[in-house]
Parts: sequence; structure tokens; C-alpha cells
Amino acid sequence: MKIKKMPESERPQEKMLYAGAGCLSNSELLALIIRTGTDRKSAVRLADEVISYANDNIGDLGLAEVRELTGIDGIGEAKACSIVAAMELSKRLIADRQGSVKVRIRDSRQVAEILTEEMMGEKRELFMALNLNSKLQIESKSVISIGNLDSAPVHPREVFGPAIRRGAAAVVVAHNHPSGDPTPSVQDIDVTKRLIKASEILGIRLLDHVIVGNGCFTSMKSEGYFTD
Repeated sequence: MKIKKMPESERPQEKMLYAGAGCLSNSELLALIIRTGTDRKSAVRLADEVISYANDNIGDLGLAEVRELTGIDGIGEAKACSIVAAMELSKRLIADRQGSVKVRIRDSRQVAEILTEEMMGEKRELFMALNLNSKLQIESKSVISIGNLDSAPVHPREVFGPAIRRGAAAVVVAHNHPSGDPTPSVQDIDVTKRLIKASEILGIRLLDHVIVGNGCFTSMKSEGYFTD
């Protein structure tokens, strides 16, 4: 396999040295792990394809195994092992930071508090899900969709797919309104109803859909869109 050097516009290492790791995209960070491309693809393009394989969800990439990744054109065993090792290290880092005590979800206010820091200042709608175990403790967190100024298209499979893979017993979803007003839109109501129907079919409880505004939030369950 021929090794291709990255052109000037695709040198994440130089970008990191100049601006810091926080300025790199997921693809650029992954390209540093992959290190080299092929005769037809740069490392960044190869990284894009790996992330696409994981449905554009870095969290899902952490579930991939070496033999799965080697099915991607240009990813051999060495690159696949590097990716899986990096994902495993990140999971251990998160586990160390969180400690052995898992956060138990008590109410929608707590959900808003947990996610407000990530959503605050976002110029686009960010739709996220917390996957919970049978004790309603957070097992994982997923970014489901990144939309535009006033919408973030969401399909039930994107919400419950990660929950199924992680064996979650329940899910709480949330998204922000960049305008700062957490009043539910017609689309928010429609999405909530579709997610409720999907949760009933799949047997995974949907506890709430929280809309985060500027220092405030709306619970779709409290607004009466859920029926016990």
C-alpha cells in the first residue's frame, strides 16, 4: 500500500501545534490517530469514512471492534487497533473522572443542569440523549443530531439505536433552543410523540424530552405530552 502525504490543507498535526487540539474537528483528531492515508485517500478523508461508518457518532465508534473497522477500505489491522485503543483510553479516562458512583436521574431539572453547560452558547440546535440503566443511572450520553438555528431533525432510530446497543432501560432526550426561549415548537411536539410511540414498541422507557433555553427549560412531560 502506498503512503500518501497530506497536502497543506490537510495537516492536522500542524494545526494542533499552532492552535491547539480543541480547534481540530473529530475527523482531524482521528486522522492523527490513523496517521497515514492510502494512495487514493488522505488520512483526513479516511477518518471521515470511519466516522461515517459509526453513523457520524463518536460514541458509537467506541463500540466498534477491530474486525469491523478492517472492513472499511483503507483501514488495516494496525489502523483499526490504533482507533480501538484510542477509544478504549477515552472510555477509561471518562470512567476515572466520573468515579465509581453513577449519576441517578431524579427529575427534568437535573437533566437540564447536566446538559446546559454543553448546550449553552450553541448557535445551532443540539439534540442529545442520556441512556440510563434500570436504576435510572446515566450509563452513556449521545449527541443524536446537530441542526441549524431553529431545528435539529431527529428520527427514532437515531435515538434508540445507541440505547439498544448499550442495553439501556430508559432514555431521556433533550435539545436546546438557541433563541433562549424553551417553548415547544410544532416540530418538538411531533418529535416527542414519535419517540413515545417508538419507546412503547421497543420497550425502552422515554422518561422526558427537555428543552433547554437561556437559564430556563421546559419539560415535555410536565407539559402533558406524556401519558403514564
